[in-house]
Amino acid sequence: MDLMPWRLPLAMLVALCVDRAWGEPPARWHPVVGFGRFLGLFSRRLLTLAPSAALTAGAVIWWVGALNIGVLAALLETSLIYAFKPWEGWVGLLGCALLLGLLLKPMLAWRMLSDEVGAVERALAESLPAGRARLARLVSRDTGNLNASQVREAAIETLAENLNDSVVAPLFWFMLAGLPGAAIYRFANTADAMWGYRGEWEWAGKWAARADDVLSWLPARITGLALLGLRPPLMGALWRQARKTPSPNSGWPMAAMALRLQLRLAKPGVYVLNEAGAEAASGDIARAQALALKAMLASALMLMLGAAALRGGL
Repeated sequence: MDLMPWRLPLAMLVALCVDRAWGEPPARWHPVVGFGRFLGLFSRRLLTLAPSAALTAGAVIWWVGALNIGVLAALLETSLIYAFKPWEGWVGLLGCALLLGLLLKPMLAWRMLSDEVGAVERALAESLPAGRARLARLVSRDTGNLNASQVREAAIETLAENLNDSVVAPLFWFMLAGLPGAAIYRFANTADAMWGYRGEWEWAGKWAARADDVLSWLPARITGLALLGLRPPLMGALWRQARKTPSPNSGWPMAAMALRLQLRLAKPGVYVLNEAGAEAASGDIARAQALALKAMLASALMLMLGAAALRGGL
């Protein structure tokens, strides 16, 4: 039996188990924190440039970061393969998968995402201002005037959107390209989170925003379908609702969540998803967490099998 095709699926399983058991590594050792620090070195300077220069500089910095991260990740993965020789037997396979999974873990964050969203409901139980303050840690929008239902809506939207960004998309690119794929995706997503805005970042962050859109395109739709489940009658509604958001990708998981939970999810003045749905109430964040967990596990299983199949294991 050829064992090599199972190296990546087992590493995915290790990463998810470590995430569930221990959560995030310390910030000083976290690669994604390092990505942010690298990008932060150039942020202030980029904002002083003329539009054309800012666009070019933003793209060059993005590529320098992505290529260096990809090369480093490839060297680490290749070193593990040659050190453990997983093609020779189960001991080498399991050792390689264990360490590769530990390297993959910082590229995904399910436990932290679910815990942070759940903390919004616990804060709301104390007071509305506490709920708003807790939500402000998760979203970029102004939370100061949101009512309790709107706070819950925003938390559920964040859970749906980041199910893709923080779990499904990194696993998707790991399936296709191993550790370099997952690492480059997380770098791209970090760059979009820091630079991918309109206004003063319109030009400097344009490349980062477009790169993230491209890399997230297919994973976002996988996430949306996983959240929707086996509900063919809702497919047409998902297609229509997902197109209402400014982002070409975030609408898919958010609209799927709204349709499955029969909730109205909105960002005031920007979009309304499933307008006929009920307002989010106490208990709906817990429902969203349960649905997201099922979708995450289904997506992970599919991507594990995909990683094996792409390498001849099935």
